[in-house]
Amino acid sequence: MARLTDAGKKALDDLANTIIEGKTIPGFVMGATSADEELYFQGGGYKVVNDRTSGQVDGDTVFWVCSMTKMITHIAALQLIEQGKLATDTPVSKFFPQFFNTVILSDITSPTSSYIPAKTAITVQHLLNFSSGLFYPIIPRAGSRMPDPYSAPHDLKDPHGNFLALLQGDLPGIPLKFEPGTDFVYGYSSDILGFIVEKITGTTLESYFQENIFKPLGIKGSFYLTQDLKERMLTLTRRTEEGKFEPRQEHDIMEQNHIKVSRHMGGVGLYTTLKDYLTLLRHILQVRAGKATNPILKLESVRSMFVGASTEAGIKNLDLFTVSAPTKGNSWSTALAVSSVDAPKRRKKGSAFWSGWAGTYFFMDPTTGLAGIFGTQLTGIASGSRDPENLKAFTAFEETLYAGLA
Repeated sequence: MARLTDAGKKALDDLANTIIEGKTIPGFVMGATSADEELYFQGGGYKVVNDRTSGQVDGDTVFWVCSMTKMITHIAALQLIEQGKLATDTPVSKFFPQFFNTVILSDITSPTSSYIPAKTAITVQHLLNFSSGLFYPIIPRAGSRMPDPYSAPHDLKDPHGNFLALLQGDLPGIPLKFEPGTDFVYGYSSDILGFIVEKITGTTLESYFQENIFKPLGIKGSFYLTQDLKERMLTLTRRTEEGKFEPRQEHDIMEQNHIKVSRHMGGVGLYTTLKDYLTLLRHILQVRAGKATNPILKLESVRSMFVGASTEAGIKNLDLFTVSAPTKGNSWSTALAVSSVDAPKRRKKGSAFWSGWAGTYFFMDPTTGLAGIFGTQLTGIASGSRDPENLKAFTAFEETLYAGLA
């Protein structure tokens, strides 16, 4: 069982104080857990950067966890697979006929890219391990005058169809980066997987998460940024070219008005506390160790989350994408990236990990029996970039945590 020494806890306290006093990042939290209990949790800074009246960041502070939503969506899909309601080899077109026609772009960075019809049908397995070819566009798609699917207004009558129409734009089929099953690319796979969960269950992803994941574990989270959550939320902050912090008044890619939300994005849309997310990580470690009471997943499903399934090409492209990962040669499993080697002074081989665009990070290390989480709400100077000071703080947290283990 992983355990922190008294000196280890003090070292983490000292690190938190250094971050607070140095003001290199805005409000943040950091926490760790074993399979048995929470080992550490600490917050610092203010919910609105440089505003003492906004309240201090703590375990009740709400974060937009962005792509950390993905793991929970994949857990939902794995639950349906366990129940026999879904199979990994099921074509996505069974649920959404728009996927009968997909096209592979010759260059996703070109506004005038040519394309060819895809030969392989996208399956549920491709969505799980991000080998579907569905990608986040670097630039507006070829000839398309449609808005980005994430930032576009929601369609209350047909949220799925509207999203898929936006995704396709004026192309003859939904665009892919490569032939399904051959590579790795980060994109809309988790969102489509969430749509499938909704299609099978006849309910929203919000309702499914509440009944089948959140309530059983006693945690809270939502796709709806209600007034209660907004009041407890850590404000999204931007680092300017001059190195100063300024609050961002609106999310660039999300509908914030909860009354207008009808499209539950399983890849990016969740609001929760990092303390509750740490509870979910602890539960996964418990299932992995055979210690869970009323597990939300079977052991076989949890084990699959720690086994990479990427092709050789996929491993190389995952490495190019995860520039913040402490090691190379990582692979994507049914839900997460998985470390292929030990990271010096940090997580061990076989650890599963991921992050969120707004500055949140987590890992689960079953060898050590440890999970850690760290987060702020800070975006880099360039769109989509990782803030280097936040990465330094997260690295320091993980190294200090491992150094303090008994």
